[in-house]
Parts: sequence; structure tokens; C-alpha cells
Amino acid sequence: MSFLRKVDHVTYACAAGTIEKWTWYHVEVEGGTLINRIDDVRPDDPDSSMKIWCIDHGDFGIALVEGIDRRRKSQVTKFVERHGDHACQHVAYDCHDLDAFREHLIAKGGHPRGETLVRNDGFGVLRQMFAKGYAGGDAAESIFPEYVQRPRPGDSPEVHITFSEQAGRGFYEQIEDAIAAADDEPLIDFSEMPEDWKVPEPKGA
Repeated sequence: MSFLRKVDHVTYACAAGTIEKWTWYHVEVEGGTLINRIDDVRPDDPDSSMKIWCIDHGDFGIALVEGIDRRRKSQVTKFVERHGDHACQHVAYDCHDLDAFREHLIAKGGHPRGETLVRNDGFGVLRQMFAKGYAGGDAAESIFPEYVQRPRPGDSPEVHITFSEQAGRGFYEQIEDAIAAADDEPLIDFSEMPEDWKVPEPKGA
């Protein structure tokens, strides 16, 4: 059985001054609803930060991020310089059991970016785990996956939730830590892939 339930949201990195234009596109052209707008996830940081605006499409969301450059370039600015305006920075997948998937990922040679976070990400309460970049290299420029688990009917554990103003701060800081540590390790170590592994036949073939 798949560890993943569905796509939870897609995050696009916007060039400086374009987050308003792309919000118009996702709201007025695609029909989404702007549900959260945070214009500075780290207002107390003299070095860099980012904006994050969240758009709801019902079954999934879109997050737009735009770099705020101060004493140095924001990681989002670096990402846009590498990949272009409105480039997909990461896709978040909703998991049936995030803890079980994290253990499975590590057992298969995968590398989470940091600890599992519990917070409000702008779309609502969730537990989230960011992973390292698919191709490795500079963490600021890497495309990476996010894995989340949102509360569903029947869930009972009580968790401490950070303020919604903190949305986006978690992964920004985890990437900043990776940049400072020159951590360029990729998401997966394919040496764990068995040499005799065969591509399965498509179902229904």
C-alpha cells in the first residue's frame, strides 16, 4: 500500500515583485481562494527572509514564496535565479502515517532535512517533514519533497501548534541551517537499491 494519500500542496518560487501577479493568476484565472498572506516569515532576521501566500483549491493548495533580500540574498532569490520565475520549489504529499513513512524513508537510504515539525503552515494544522534535494547540491537551489500529515476525523492526540504567522519559517530555517553547514547530501542513496530490482508490470497490463 502507498504511504502517500494525495498531493497536499505545490510551492512555487516567485521572482522579486511577481508574487502579486501570480496570486492574480491562481485566484482569478484558476479560481483559487487566497486564504493566508504572510509578508515576512522572519521579520527579526537582518540577513534574509521570504513572503508566503497560500491559495486554496479545495482538494489541494498552492503556496507562493518570494525572497526578501537584506544583507544577503534570500534562498528563494537564489532558487529563482537558478530555476526561473514561478518555478516549482517543492511538492508536499499527505501521508497516511508520517512517522511510519519517515522510518521507511530512512531505512531505504533516504534523508530528511531535519526534525518533523508541528505547526500551522497557512493551510491549517499539520505535522510536516522536509527532505533533502532530489539532486543534492546547494540546499538553496535544490528541488525537494515535503511530506505532511494533517489531522483527520478520529484523530485524538493533542499537539502544540505554533502561530500561523510562523508558516514557512520552519523549512526556511532548515534550509538556512543546511546552507551554513554546506550540507549538499541528496535525498536518496541509490546504493540501497537492490541490483536485481525489476520494474514491476503496470497493473492491468
